[in-house]
Amino acid sequence: MIKVAMTSVYVDDVAKAHAFYTDVLGFETRTHVDPGGGAPFVTVGAKEGAQRDLELLLEPGRGPLAEPYRRAVREAGLPAIVFSVDDLRAEFERLRGEGVHFVQDPREQGPVLTALLDDTVGNLIQLVQPTG
Repeated sequence: MIKVAMTSVYVDDVAKAHAFYTDVLGFETRTHVDPGGGAPFVTVGAKEGAQRDLELLLEPGRGPLAEPYRRAVREAGLPAIVFSVDDLRAEFERLRGEGVHFVQDPREQGPVLTALLDDTVGNLIQLVQPTG
């Protein structure tokens, strides 16, 4: 069986992204090492034993491949990644209280409730909750 072990999201600043994804979104640090070269290798993941085998790599987003991709995705209004939540409206209120900027308030889209936020490091992040 093949499973997703790690995926990445390009970010403007790894340290700032790490703080946002852990302190604001509530992920835990899984890996934080400095392999040299100026950028730490940082992964985060869901807390409380959920998805222990899945990590999100906070990937430095500079360079000839990452920059055009990130710009095109952002300009199209597409999320760089999608996170599921149990109660989107409660999470929306909690995050808004933390000062998170939402570019799309909660709205129903077919079988899901969605919201779109700015992660402060160059990406739009979508939150989803199944409604059915």
